[in-house]
Parts: sequence; structure tokens; C-alpha cells
Amino acid sequence: MEQIIIQLIAGAVGGNAVGKLAPKLNLGTLGNSVAGIVGGGLGGQLLGMLGAGGMGAAVATGAGGVDLGAIVQSVAGGGVGGGVLMAVVGLIKSQMNKG
Repeated sequence: MEQIIIQLIAGAVGGNAVGKLAPKLNLGTLGNSVAGIVGGGLGGQLLGMLGAGGMGAAVATGAGGVDLGAIVQSVAGGGVGGGVLMAVVGLIKSQMNKG
């Protein structure tokens, strides 16, 4: 459960970061966050299915420790997934506004 939350938060951050870096794709803070959250969840799930950490890898180790590598992978997967989906949605929106 913690991994999903990390992925969603990282996705929101990634979506807003791309919105700031690419103003033409910016959907506003709420739009960037929503697209980022969805993309973060999808990106994290995709990494998990590919076997690169993800959901099951952050099982407590030993006496309640946490797998730091899995957390880093969740942050990376969520952030990249959120940024990519936000950019795609922003690109589609900007193309629709042209016509």
C-alpha cells in the first residue's frame, strides 16, 4: 500500500514539474496533478509488471526494515510516469486548441 501512495505522490510531483518545464503543455496545477497521479500509478504498475521492483518488492525486510531500492524505484516510476502522461495529455490539449 505504501508503494502505491509513493507512486501517486511522485506522479503528481512529476506532472507538475513537466508543467513548469514545458509551459505550452501546462494544464494548470490541478490538471498537472491529476494527470501526474494517474500516470504515476500506471508507471509504477508498469515497472512492477516488468519486474523492476514495484508493488511486491518493498516487503519489510527482517525486523520491520524497508527496502530502500524499491522505494527509489517507486519514486522514479511514479515521477516519470506522471510526467510522461501529463506531457501527452498537454500535447493532445494543445493540438485540440489549434484546430
